[in-house]
Amino acid sequence: MKRLVLPSARWLCLTVLLLVGHTAYADLPDFTELVEEAAPGVVNISTSRTVARGSNPSMGGFGGQEIPEIFRHFFGDSFPTPPGGGQGRSEERQSLGSGFVISDDGYVMTNAHVVQDADEILVRLNDRRELPAELIGSDTQTDVALLKIDASELPVLNLGNSDELKVGEWVAAIGSPFGFDHSVTAGIVSAINRTLPRDAYVPFIQTDVAINPGNSGGPLFNLDGEVVGINSQIFTRSGGFMGLSFAIPINVAMDVADQLREAGHVDRGWLGVMIQPVSRDLAESFGMDNASGALIADLDPEGPAAQGGLRAGDVIINVNGDEVDRSSTLPRLIGRVAPGSDVELTLMRDGEQVTETVELGHWPDAEGEQQSGASNSQVRLGISVAELDEAVRERLNIDGGVEVRQVESGSVAAEAGLRPGDVLVSIDHRGVSSADELLSIVEDLPSDRAIPLRIYRDGRSLFVALRLE
Repeated sequence: MKRLVLPSARWLCLTVLLLVGHTAYADLPDFTELVEEAAPGVVNISTSRTVARGSNPSMGGFGGQEIPEIFRHFFGDSFPTPPGGGQGRSEERQSLGSGFVISDDGYVMTNAHVVQDADEILVRLNDRRELPAELIGSDTQTDVALLKIDASELPVLNLGNSDELKVGEWVAAIGSPFGFDHSVTAGIVSAINRTLPRDAYVPFIQTDVAINPGNSGGPLFNLDGEVVGINSQIFTRSGGFMGLSFAIPINVAMDVADQLREAGHVDRGWLGVMIQPVSRDLAESFGMDNASGALIADLDPEGPAAQGGLRAGDVIINVNGDEVDRSSTLPRLIGRVAPGSDVELTLMRDGEQVTETVELGHWPDAEGEQQSGASNSQVRLGISVAELDEAVRERLNIDGGVEVRQVESGSVAAEAGLRPGDVLVSIDHRGVSSADELLSIVEDLPSDRAIPLRIYRDGRSLFVALRLE
């Protein structure tokens, strides 16, 4: 009789581990083919601009944060400042970013902040050619810019459908972090339709793909090798990657790019309302089952909403069939509709659902109105303002002042306690009489101390303090 010899328990465990490990490895995605096919369509973008010596260098191609000193030479900001700081002299600053080819005749897409204020833009292709680029147009609201280079038969990346992205699927990025061309990083989609402070028009794709300075403007790919986003921002406390990266959905970016190519600018629909979130208590008071929608706190009396019959206290819960799950969703839905178009709005009014049709106007900034400075000051403070009515100035007995129309949730202004309807009369002990004057003051404010703001609220003067990030 043959004796059956069983393997030892240790050997069995090792075999099982090897089999499990092999299976797990087999399930991991292989990005080699994707990189081989897509890399030729990814470009490096370098910019130069002349600035006064002694000004703070910015993080080239990455959102305006300072570059750590050890990385500064990768961006060309390594020129020494002469003794005394070189006041009154100027120097050339250089920065790097990424981009990708969207047409074989030379159109390239990148981030608006990568090419902002650039005197010269150079695009370096995969074959090492360096070509000057023309800025066709940029849109700071979505952080999208369109460039044109004089070239033909370029390798074009395939564009995907960002609306089909699902949380948990694999994605990869190709870019030039810290000047290292065609670096590849990978991860998963962490969340979709993410709203960030001061970015009302972009439903960001959140990923854990490693993104660093220089990746900005580069493509985000799905496993089919299709571009599904443009890498734009990171959340960081250290200045480097911390596992939270944000990309602009390619569907949003291409809509912007098409308008930039046709007109050189983006024209958005305007509703003319000031909105706020709906809390649970407010939802109950309005007879709503869920705390969703955008509550109209105030209206521009000459705006489309007021002309279309909307009222303060209405809660917008649906726009052209799209649900308004939170107040931050409304600007995106309205902004993507062309001015002059009708939108069908579903509202909660006095506990009942009603439907109103409103013809959207042109966003005031697009027409060059006085609110042009408001969106820029909003970048640092997180507020939108409008010129103050002369009757209000007489009633408050003040010479200047601007009215706070909107306060971004989570912004420094919100943390300081500013509210829509406040009248801002001074900031850092300097009087404010217009949106443009506010913009000028805000640009120079320090970020290392508390800033006093004097406001009028309910006819009474008071001070609040805020600290800029």
